[in-house]
Amino acid sequence: MGQVCLISGPPGCGKTSWALKTLQDHGGPCAYLRLEEEPEAGLEQGADSGIDLSWLKDQIPRLEEATPSNAADLKEEDDALTLIEVQRFRTPTEEGIDGFGINVRAKLDALQLRPDQVMHFGRDPELPSNDTLEFSKLEAWHTSLSGCVWDPDSLSSFWFELVNGAYGDVYRAKGLMNLPDGRSFFCNWMVSQQGSQFLPLDTTDPPTGRPSRTSELVVQGKALNPEGMQATINDCLLADDVLTAQQQQLQQQQPTLES
Repeated sequence: MGQVCLISGPPGCGKTSWALKTLQDHGGPCAYLRLEEEPEAGLEQGADSGIDLSWLKDQIPRLEEATPSNAADLKEEDDALTLIEVQRFRTPTEEGIDGFGINVRAKLDALQLRPDQVMHFGRDPELPSNDTLEFSKLEAWHTSLSGCVWDPDSLSSFWFELVNGAYGDVYRAKGLMNLPDGRSFFCNWMVSQQGSQFLPLDTTDPPTGRPSRTSELVVQGKALNPEGMQATINDCLLADDVLTAQQQQLQQQQPTLES
């Protein structure tokens, strides 16, 4: 039988980083699933925008998303690992999945998945606890950037402003951002860390037109200014004519770069 592992914890505690290392170290078939826990008063969960799944699949091309069509088969494979991630602010008071709300339990039942191991950041010693913070109030904001391409310098300026309080007290920010040369970056910041991560995806698109891959931004914090964030983002994104001109220049340079 395959193994099913569920991890939970508050925003920014390291769930996705731990999932990446665990899945990379696993030699057999593997699948990933993110579930949303029950809402809590004053604590808004970050949107499941597909950032984590896209980043993990880029780093681990063989990774599957756990779905009703493959979950049962994976469970039957001896060397398979299904890893489930749940954003949860409070430590579960009951063992196993009984410590989670109806949303999580119902989705696991629909997939016929029963975790063999359930761990929570800040409780179980198998998981790192250095970035596990307690939140009493938290707002969340999310914007889809599908098809959008950033001016690189403007992206750097916006991200610096974002994590340094220009749009409210941001505690957590992560996103997938497209650049005109076909690259995409996983941008990641948590208030407990010394700096931001800007990690390039392994897969790139040819610099021809607008990309179709996942591009999203999720922000969590206090006294957020969504209108200000969106207005600045709009100023940082490349219009069609500017993007076309930049990509034509990149295409002309390509033979020189390859020689």
